[in-house]
Amino acid sequence: MSRIGKQPIPLPSAVKVSIQEGFVEVQGPKGKTVTPVPAGISCAVDGGILVVSRQEDTKQGRSFHGLTRALLANAVRGVTEGYKRELDIVGVGYKAAVEGATLNLSLGFSHPVAFPIPPAITITVDKGTHVTVTGHDRQQVGQVAAQIRAYRKCEPYKGKGVQYTGEAVVRKAGKAAK
Repeated sequence: MSRIGKQPIPLPSAVKVSIQEGFVEVQGPKGKTVTPVPAGISCAVDGGILVVSRQEDTKQGRSFHGLTRALLANAVRGVTEGYKRELDIVGVGYKAAVEGATLNLSLGFSHPVAFPIPPAITITVDKGTHVTVTGHDRQQVGQVAAQIRAYRKCEPYKGKGVQYTGEAVVRKAGKAAK
């Protein structure tokens, strides 16, 4: 039995859930999320609680049961609280700035990097080097943060680049440490 899939999802009063064939729409104060539901999995709202169940006890059915419950729980949390990823930009002259719907990054290249901000995502920059990515979709927030980090990952010798806040960068000794 899926232990994750059996757990009910409590719905706050501000969240509205609409169950259709093949997907569940979760709407709350932060936005609206549509989560696909695989075949063999059913969802029901029972007095302020969202319950996910499966029709067949196959390996794939058990896997999808836990997955669907986790995705729906993330959607409920996203439309009520939202998700946040924080990035730090480390390096002399490395900085970021938000101008309209674009994040402009200066990462030591010969040109500035312009990153278009998706519509459901909010990006803020503090002190020019601390970037905060927020939104109601957990997958999209993580994807945008990963795309920003991919422009210049933190390198191991001087520690320059874009890193997640709190990420441990393993430092290497240079040639002189022979």
